[in-house]
Amino acid sequence: MKCFLIAKKLSHSFSKPIHNALSDYSYEYKELLENELEDFLEERDFDGINVTIPYKTAVMEYLDEISPEAEKIGAVNTIVNKGGKLCGYNTDYYGFCYMIKEAESEISGKDVAVIGKGGAAKTIVCVCEDMGAKSISIITREDINSGNMARFYNAQIVVNATPVGMYPNTGESAVDITHFKKCEALLDVIYNPAKTKLILDAEKMGIKAVNGLGMLVAQAKSACELFTDTKVPDIKIEEIKRKIEKQTKNIILIGMPGCGKSSVGKELARLLERPFYDSDDEIAKKGASPKELIERFGEAHFRKIESDVLSELCKKSGCVIATGGGAITVMENYDIMHQNGTVLYIDRPLGRLDTKDRPLSAGGTEALKALYEKRAPLYKKFAHTEVKSLETYQKTAQQAIKILE
Repeated sequence: MKCFLIAKKLSHSFSKPIHNALSDYSYEYKELLENELEDFLEERDFDGINVTIPYKTAVMEYLDEISPEAEKIGAVNTIVNKGGKLCGYNTDYYGFCYMIKEAESEISGKDVAVIGKGGAAKTIVCVCEDMGAKSISIITREDINSGNMARFYNAQIVVNATPVGMYPNTGESAVDITHFKKCEALLDVIYNPAKTKLILDAEKMGIKAVNGLGMLVAQAKSACELFTDTKVPDIKIEEIKRKIEKQTKNIILIGMPGCGKSSVGKELARLLERPFYDSDDEIAKKGASPKELIERFGEAHFRKIESDVLSELCKKSGCVIATGGGAITVMENYDIMHQNGTVLYIDRPLGRLDTKDRPLSAGGTEALKALYEKRAPLYKKFAHTEVKSLETYQKTAQQAIKILE
């Protein structure tokens, strides 16, 4: 079998490893411009394809048959070539139902606001209608740009069906969720990064928030069943989701200067066969070391450069990243680290910290203690978990792996 995912742009899609885990058919990515779409579909040189932004509606005119749910929604994301006849389906419907279940949300009787009006939004509206939503409002770009948003703020369920905040444009948000005071659950169909700014802001408000990875895997499972005409156990969804999360999330090390973040990080990267990056080294590549920048221009100037470097590093997937000891003093770095990372705090006794060539932790025992007392609460705030520094960096790295598992 020969299957594809088609779109205009497919950077950092997770679909291929998902389908590889679901079955043994060939599954490849194919980027198509608008003027190439018709020829590709007319040639019919495939057994099955998945369709994503921006072609979910455009493909419909080339199909021989369209399933009732896809017809109702007005969007197709799965096409099966049945002996030369192209049949369109919408497995996003099943995927979004799974996402609602993940969020432990109840749609019936609730006011729902959907951000966007594309193919994904059409599917979401259809599901919410079928589940008995009290009301469904569509937030368009025009609403956002005009500031005409107050009428949406009573929504209890908010769904982002736009690519705003998706890699590589992380840090952007379609709406300001803090205005949605009655929001009980936020569902964001984006899955890269794992946590968009919208999700991070919702979590800070205590709102239950989920990304689109579960939806992606669930719809892929449904598409696989159509491609192969076989049933796939539902348990595969969570298995594949956990595997992808483990493989794609960065491991980000924080801790006092001299606690061994770089040495532990390099060992972690070696053991896990991951790329390793040290933010201080990446800063030095730009022409001056952190020590030189602080001494010449002051700490505030250095912190701005550090945040810019961390922003680029933390957009990556599946890496080990060692940060500078003071990265946690800039609160914008919290979202930068948490968008696609598991943050580990390397806690090392003060007496064992290396202070050589570290301008902010030099000055003797009392100065070091004062710096630790100031930063320790921030390390704990940023970290998902803590790792005690052992006798060697090798043992510390091994302990970190056990904690991660």
